[in-house]
Amino acid sequence: MRGSSRSSSSLVAPATLLSSALLLFCCFTTGAANGSLKLGYYSSSCPRAEDIVREQVTQLYHKHGNTAVSWLRALFHDCMVGSCDASLLLDTSPGAAGVSEKSSPRSFGMRNFKYVDAIKSALERECPGTVSCADVLALAARDGAAILGGGGPLATTPMRTGRLDSRVAASHADVERAIPDHNATVSEMLAAFAAAGVSGGAEAVTALLGAHSVGRVHCANLVARLYPAYGEYLRGRCPTADAREDTRDVAYARNDRVTPMVLDNMYYKNLMARRGLLLVDQRLADDPRTKPFVERMAADNDYFHERFAAALVALSENNPLGAGEGEVRRNCRFVNPA
Repeated sequence: MRGSSRSSSSLVAPATLLSSALLLFCCFTTGAANGSLKLGYYSSSCPRAEDIVREQVTQLYHKHGNTAVSWLRALFHDCMVGSCDASLLLDTSPGAAGVSEKSSPRSFGMRNFKYVDAIKSALERECPGTVSCADVLALAARDGAAILGGGGPLATTPMRTGRLDSRVAASHADVERAIPDHNATVSEMLAAFAAAGVSGGAEAVTALLGAHSVGRVHCANLVARLYPAYGEYLRGRCPTADAREDTRDVAYARNDRVTPMVLDNMYYKNLMARRGLLLVDQRLADDPRTKPFVERMAADNDYFHERFAAALVALSENNPLGAGEGEVRRNCRFVNPA
């Protein structure tokens, strides 16, 4: 069980249970490990739960477009480390059993947690103490991806709910071990996502890294990516090594200069043009296990969206906490008072 191991640009249509989406959904899920989750978990206890999350995500996107990207990264960071249990959202507090995962070096650049609080507050007004923060993260990531991708499979993929929230943050060692860095090899990525419950192998990993189609990368992670074809842009964005002030942590480059806020297959076209921003990205186009999927996703945006949606749902179901292992936090930043 999971409890003790933790210490060692438009409104999308409502999600519907389309048979085609269910077929995609089944392909990357892992079965028994997520038996505590089910479709429509809140149908009786909070019937509008998923609608409220979608409404809040949409409103926040129109006010602050980059929030949708933040939801995706937050889900990856939460689910990769042992379980999708919202441990990522915990702040360090006096007497806490662990130090916040948000302070780990691997979490550098993560932001917009205050908007998770906004979604949770809306749910608390409707159904106090009912919807978990872990479910908020999962649903917000799906709905944010749907907005960024323009709907399609990303909007119609069903997501099971019923996750519980952890009472303790992961150790920094667990975070560093579970989340691959920007120089990871394809083998390391395959192993990491398999450990996180994503069974789709090279195809699923290739699809999930398509999240790098949106957002930005801090220059501290780009030292190995100054290709001649991309160098002029990157040199203009990133400071020199002998700069008087160390601005590498605050300067950044867009992941995709063509469609920087659209979740689409331009990411794969960039890889084929040798313009992968991170080393881990470019390796997908070079490794024989992932290269065929890069080529197919570059040629077919619908295929990318289908595979991404299915793999994202599979990741969101990683090792949910069982009864007695977690709780439904009223404030996502802190465990409930004893």
